Amino acid sequence: MYAPSVQRLITELGKLPGIGQRTAQRLAFHILRTEPADANALAEAIREVKEKIGLCEVCFNLTDEPRCRICQDQRRDHGVICVVEEPSDVIPMERTHEYQGVYHVLGGALSPIEGVDPEDLKIAELLARVGSPTTQAVGESANGSAGEPVREVVLATNPTTTGEATALHIAEQLRARAPKLTVTRLASGLPVGSDLEYADEVTLGKAFAGRRSV
Repeated sequence: MYAPSVQRLITELGKLPGIGQRTAQRLAFHILRTEPADANALAEAIREVKEKIGLCEVCFNLTDEPRCRICQDQRRDHGVICVVEEPSDVIPMERTHEYQGVYHVLGGALSPIEGVDPEDLKIAELLARVGSPTTQAVGESANGSAGEPVREVVLATNPTTTGEATALHIAEQLRARAPKLTVTRLASGLPVGSDLEYADEVTLGKAFAGRRSV
């Protein structure tokens, strides 16, 4: 139906998550209607991000430097590590303005069905961070001899079957490696503004288990 170059654009756009065939077509025709400068700017932005963005050598968050800005920030509490599945999970954590520690990005979650084993995630690197003093200065090595020890690891994997399995596995590994280390899990339960009648039994159960005094 379309010229080969247009069909190729539609096909490539359709590979993006959440983009179906019709949406890909609309995006392709939108790009065709835009000014050449705007289309070239989009292409240049994609090229630049693929060439310049990599993983932080310490926490494996996205960065255009050897270490991300969070790991370089000496104002952060480097004795507390929040473990998340993907780099995109760091953004909502930062938006809360409640967490002042650093992060560790696993690169996914355990899923034997999909062939994702512990060796495929950054779990060994997390254990190495816990076993070594934290590093705060840019010039120090990942396993530097300066810095404070890790006091707490916050497991913030997604509240899904794979996320829970990943959190349990990491908790067991951490307790075996560092028995004195505090290992916590993000609380889960009722969202703010919701009604009890719409909550499922699992959510209510989590809310009861995580209740606290007021």
